This record gives sequence, structure tokens and C-alpha cells, in this order.
Amino acid sequence: MRADLSKGFKSLAEGGFKQIFNQIDQLGIKKGVDTMGIDKFVNQCALFAAGSGVVTGIGGMGTMLVGTPLDVINLITQQFRVTLAISYHHTGQYKISFEEFFKIVASSVKADTKLAISKNVMEEVAEKILMNLGSKATRRLVPVIGGVIGGTVNYLFIKGVANELKSKSGKI
Repeated sequence: MRADLSKGFKSLAEGGFKQIFNQIDQLGIKKGVDTMGIDKFVNQCALFAAGSGVVTGIGGMGTMLVGTPLDVINLITQQFRVTLAISYHHTGQYKISFEEFFKIVASSVKADTKLAISKNVMEEVAEKILMNLGSKATRRLVPVIGGVIGGTVNYLFIKGVANELKSKSGKI
């Protein structure tokens, strides 16, 4: 039963990833990299990811429940855009198949570990700051800190993916 469940999740994830991939304008990414350069393009994607992280975290539990699925979709989209941009930057080819693309994404998974560590450290620091403030100020700052953490984690995640892919540029 576990194997069937795992297989179901895998096919769902793969189908969702392919759907997001198919919605991305690869020619638009090429034009963006050609116009802005790779570093500015990556930074733009990181800022888009940070924006949804801020919106999801800033309103507290209410926006987190509604916004998390949208935040995850945006984060995946920005990761895919960065991956395509760096691939184009290193190979000169802007149009690649989903299968080729997913091999590149798989090589950038290492950034997930860095994200988890960053998020844990930030949450720990935020918790200590809140403990020092007092209960009234804490209630007002929890959504703000949630937004800062959400935005920062998303930004760092995209930058981490980009750095990981750039370090493996010879293998793309």
C-alpha cells in the first residue's frame, strides 16, 4: 500500500511539475537573460519568490493557510525560471524538453538542505527576539516576522538554487 501511495504522489508531483514547466515562456527567459544579464535575472526571480513569501507570512495564520499553496507554486515557478535561465546562459540553448530540464532540476536539489537550515536558524533567532520583547509587542510582530522569514527564506532558496546550478555549469 505504501508503494502505491508513493507512486501516486510521484506521478502527481511529476504531472504538476510538467504543468508548471509548460506554462513558462522559454523565449521570454532568453530575452530576459539577454537584456538583464544572468545575475540580474536571477535576482529578479529571487525577489518574485520573496514577494510571495512575504505575503504568505505577513498576515499570520489566515494568509498562511490560503497563501501557502500559491507561494509553493510561485517558488517552484521561480526555481524553474532560474534553472532555465542558467541552462541557457551556459549552453546557449533556450528551448529544452521537460525531460532534459528535470535532470537539471534534480542536480539542484542540494539547495533544499540549505533552505531547511536557513529557515530553522531564522525561526530560532526570531523566537529569541520575541521572547525578549514581551507579550504585547510579540502579538503585533508575529505576522511581520512571519513575512520577513517567508520572504527571506524564499529569496535565499532561489539564490541557493542559482549558486548550485552555476557551480555545476560544466555539467548542464
